[in-house]
Amino acid sequence: MPSPAIDPTLTDRLRGKFVVFDGPDGSGKSTQLSRFIAAAEAAGLTVCEVREPGGTHIGEEIRKVLLDAKHEQSHPMDLRCEMMLFMASRAQLITQRVEPAIQRGELVIADRFISSTLAYQGSAGGLPIPDILAVGRVALGKYWPDLVVVFDVDEKTAQARMNPLLRGREFDASKDRIESKGDAFHRRVRQGYLEQAEQDPNRYLVIDATREPDPIYGDLISGISGKL
Repeated sequence: MPSPAIDPTLTDRLRGKFVVFDGPDGSGKSTQLSRFIAAAEAAGLTVCEVREPGGTHIGEEIRKVLLDAKHEQSHPMDLRCEMMLFMASRAQLITQRVEPAIQRGELVIADRFISSTLAYQGSAGGLPIPDILAVGRVALGKYWPDLVVVFDVDEKTAQARMNPLLRGREFDASKDRIESKGDAFHRRVRQGYLEQAEQDPNRYLVIDATREPDPIYGDLISGISGKL
């Protein structure tokens, strides 16, 4: 269904801002991201949409390495290597796309960002959060998100959404190497997002994503308006 219009006062506040849509795999963030972008463009905003990892030629090549599940069982990637590959893709994205778009006054919307690294490689994977943030300061420079929207969903609901026929399985060859990690890992991912939001409530917006799309979108618009 068509997305409700964005209020003109919110449109003005979104110009030149950097907003991240994030959350566990299966949270439904991609659906809400597409809906929000359509509404923002209808309101007259120029939107720079980027995804992570990727969004540039170099970033997309890094993405192939990061998400390749073929060799995960025999040659697992070192966690520090994984984190720094994400940061390398992110650094290129900032330089090539995010910084120029913000300088032009566009609304930058990212599908995942450093909040994902903090949740997946940090809270769930075990890398120290201060180490991730230290590398992040090098990769991002001054371009940290103005707002991170976290679509919160428990791991069982997320798994059922991703593939109802695979409920309860720990591994599925059709998933990428990060999606294929087990329930305990994804439970820690969710907790990592919630801890980030608790520690930085002004920059984070947490939305209950277990519901139907319309009430989620309503909370998204009102929440962004309240935070910015």
